[in-house]
Amino acid sequence: MRELTYSSVVQQAEWVASGEVSARELVEHSLEAIDARNSSLNAVATIMADEARLSADALDAQGRNSSELGPLHGVPMVIKEENDIAGIPTRYGSAAYSTPARADSEVVRRLRAAGAVIIGTTRMPEFGIWPFTESEAFGMTRNPWNLDRSPAGSSGGTAAAVAAGLVAAGIGGDGGGSIRLPASWCGLFGLKAQRGRMSLAPNADLWRSLGVIGPITRTVADSALIHDVIAGTTAVDRFHAAPLAGSMYAAATNETVPPLRIMVSTKNPSGGPSPDAETTEALKRTAALLATLGHEIIEADPAYPKLNVPFQLQLSGGIGDEATRADKPRRLESRTKTMLRIGRPLRRLGGWAERTASRLGEPFLDELFGRVDLLLTPTTPTAAWPIGQLQDAGALAAIRRATPVSSYTSVWNVLGNPAAAVPAGFGADGMPLSVQVIGPPNGELAVLALSAQLERHQPWAGSHPATG
Repeated sequence: MRELTYSSVVQQAEWVASGEVSARELVEHSLEAIDARNSSLNAVATIMADEARLSADALDAQGRNSSELGPLHGVPMVIKEENDIAGIPTRYGSAAYSTPARADSEVVRRLRAAGAVIIGTTRMPEFGIWPFTESEAFGMTRNPWNLDRSPAGSSGGTAAAVAAGLVAAGIGGDGGGSIRLPASWCGLFGLKAQRGRMSLAPNADLWRSLGVIGPITRTVADSALIHDVIAGTTAVDRFHAAPLAGSMYAAATNETVPPLRIMVSTKNPSGGPSPDAETTEALKRTAALLATLGHEIIEADPAYPKLNVPFQLQLSGGIGDEATRADKPRRLESRTKTMLRIGRPLRRLGGWAERTASRLGEPFLDELFGRVDLLLTPTTPTAAWPIGQLQDAGALAAIRRATPVSSYTSVWNVLGNPAAAVPAGFGADGMPLSVQVIGPPNGELAVLALSAQLERHQPWAGSHPATG
């Protein structure tokens, strides 16, 4: 049998299509890995073993009678538990939800239509508020590279599951960095696509204009393939991105990347801490590699607009939106209740926050991407922090600890641009380092092409954690 552990989405789909491996074998392999490792990781929340086996058997039967298989036919995946899965409570990382969803979300529906097997849901902090996957109800999720470190958040359960080899890919969500931060701390690739690229149905939005849904993977090609499958909005969605000129998977697998103008900056857009020495060195190494590949490197700092207030106002509104869906609101965490109380009078300012972000952001983006094609920054100021960041922390203490972690990522949620966390080596302690590639509006194809070029010249997918 093929080596299944740490195999890619593309490999697994090809093996199933060729008959070398069955969907049932992939599912059983993932279930065995979850059984062996999830107790130490706390990455997977709900294990859908019986349903996954039935789905795999149906896909295998279909494969024997059909020459037209979906691009994810037979591939097991996990889903962050802010996405509806029929028959499963959409918990948002909270004990305040117990009512099963009546239908799949649009993203889950499209994954199933492409042949993916949903094998379980993944841990997140309550409402995805924090960049640490910890909760009072469900405990702490741990980083496979070091079980005493955090996988970040809020899609930390998905990232830990992928990094540990439980699955080849999983779905996360990103309202302030929640795909990119876990990808950064877990040595994975994570793209936050353009606002309006993916459907958020049955919800009109996620954290007002901030949030998007997307995969966390080990390879760029896997991410691009899944993005192609789930791209596109519905009438329910508030935001609709302009169609791309081509396939994301094609961009990620085309080895020809034209010379680009790339600005490199360590300036913190949120006014937070500068990157530490190892993160700075990883950024410099990446820039030097890009220069040898023929790109023009421009060392300069963007004149970032001040967007912290619009971000906080939209975050507050998003928390309030999700709290209204709780059927057992008394079970909300005490710090979440404090956030709701503080944010209640501010929620009416959500429209003002979106308009302000647009007014400040549009001239900034026009100027920046009139000068350069892409921007390269740190993803996070440091490698993974120790677990327990939220332990005994009230709302204000949690905010103080959380703010620096997302200080390089949240601005791109306010502005809506595509941005990707790209692995960039390891620190002296063996923990992954990362850089962030940011593109112009609707610039996913360029972001993916450059990320794939970096992957070809400094491959990371063959490096695996020893723990978990």
